[in-house]
This record gives sequence, C-alpha cells and structure tokens, in this order.
Amino acid sequence: MKKAIVVFVVAAMVLITTGLWIFSSTEEFKPFDLLSFGIIILVVAFAVFVGYKRMTSAKRGEPTEDEMSKKVLLKTAAWSYYISLYLWVAMLIIKDRVNLDTEEIIGAGILGMAVSFAVCWLIFNFRGTRNE
Repeated sequence: MKKAIVVFVVAAMVLITTGLWIFSSTEEFKPFDLLSFGIIILVVAFAVFVGYKRMTSAKRGEPTEDEMSKKVLLKTAAWSYYISLYLWVAMLIIKDRVNLDTEEIIGAGILGMAVSFAVCWLIFNFRGTRNE
C-alpha cells in the first residue's frame, strides 16, 4: 500500500514540475517541447495505472511481489535495456544530421527509455511470459 502511495506522490511531483516548466517559460514552445510534454503525460499516466493496480491488489489482500510480477519485471527490464541501447546508438547516428541541442538529445533519450520500459511492461504484463 505504501509503494502505491509513493507512485502517486512521484507522479504528482512530475506533473507539478512540468507545469512549472510550462508556465515559467517565456519563449515560444518548439514542436519538440510539445512532443516531450506529451511523452511526460503518457509516462505519468502509466505510473498512475501501476499505482492504481497496486492499490486494488493491496485492498484484495494479494501480495505486492509475487513470482509472476517479479518475472514480468525482470523480463521487462532486460528487454527495455536492449531497446534503449539501440535507441542511444540510433540517436548518436541522428545527432549529426539533426540540429538539436545536447540537452534536448539527452532528454529525448531518457524519455525514450521510459517509453520503452512502459511498452515492454504492458506487453509482458498482459501477454505473459513463456515457461522457460
């Protein structure tokens, strides 16, 4: 139950800091900034979904960490790590062809890693893992 509350607190803090970033910015937003904002909203929505799932499991009296959830998390971490490696290699190749700041490239890489983790978790959580 405590882990679920922590997820909601972190999601709220991310939304607050993103809101401060948007409202304190004096210059005009670029399309990349709007894309980053959309990805941040998707990651926060994923975190709220995970927190809601943990809260409902705790209310039903189910354990928070069972064998299946550990296996899904392990497989998700492995696959998202491999995907993020290829993502960073692709970004190194694209970096020479696109005129972006270093901060924007690093931010896009971090958001890409978060999205790859969320997509892998959704796939393995709903599809399941094979018996190996």
